[in-house]
Amino acid sequence: THIGKKGEPVIKALDAVAHVMLKMVGYVMKIAPLGVFGAMCAVIASKGLGILKTYAFYIGSFYAGLFILWLILLMVGYIILKNRLPVLLKRISNPMAIAFSTASSEAVLPKLIEEMERFGCKDKIVSFVLPLGYSFNLDGSMMYMTFASMFIAQAYNVTYVTQDVGMQITMLLVFMLTSKGIAGVPRASLVVVLATCGMFKIPPEGIGLILAIDVFCDMGRTMTNVLGNALATAAVSKWEGALEHAPHHTTAEHSIEH
Repeated sequence: THIGKKGEPVIKALDAVAHVMLKMVGYVMKIAPLGVFGAMCAVIASKGLGILKTYAFYIGSFYAGLFILWLILLMVGYIILKNRLPVLLKRISNPMAIAFSTASSEAVLPKLIEEMERFGCKDKIVSFVLPLGYSFNLDGSMMYMTFASMFIAQAYNVTYVTQDVGMQITMLLVFMLTSKGIAGVPRASLVVVLATCGMFKIPPEGIGLILAIDVFCDMGRTMTNVLGNALATAAVSKWEGALEHAPHHTTAEHSIEH
C-alpha cells in the first residue's frame, strides 16, 4: 500500500491466489459428501450395522458435552451482558444457523461481523477480536478433538490414555497449542487430530473410524465456535466501554448512505 502503483502487481497476485484457494475449497466442499458416504459404507461393510449404535452414542455424548459448554458460555455471557444477552442471541441466530448447515465458520464471518456491529459493538473491536478468535478461540473444535482422540484410543484399547486423567489433561493442553491457526473449513480439525495422535502413540489410521461421522459433529462444533467468538467480541466491547445500547448502522450501511 505504501509503495503505491509498484505494489499493485503483488496485491493482484495475492488476490488471484486467494481466488484459486477459494475455488479449491469449493471443490472439496462439493465432493466431501461423496467421500463421507463412501467412508460410512466402508466402515459399515467391515464392522457391521452394530457400529451405528457406537456412533450414535459417540455423537450423543459429544452433543451432551456441547450442551454443558453452551450453558457455561451463556452463564458467563449473562454475567457480562445482563439483559442484552437475549438480544445478542437473536442477532447471531442466523449466522449460527448458517454455520450449522455449512459446517464452515469462515462462510459465516461476513454476516457475523455485520450482526455484531448492529448489536452495538464498534467496528474496530469487531474487526480485531472476531478474526483473532477464529484462530485462537475455538471452543467447539477443542472439545471435538479431545472427544475424537479418546474415541480412537478406546477403539484401539490404548489404556494408558483412556485410564489416566493426567494424560487426558496433557492431551487437552497439547491440542490447545496445535489447534492455533486451524482453518475454519469443514474437516479441518481432523488434520490436527491426525498430527497429534502420534505424539500419544494413538494409531493415526484410527482417524478413518470417525471420518464417516465427522460431518455430523462438525456442524455442532462450528456453531459453538461462532457462539464463543460472538460472546467474546461482545464482552471485549463491554470491557472497553464501547458497547452501544441502541443498535447502530453497520459499516456497509454507512457506505451505502454516503
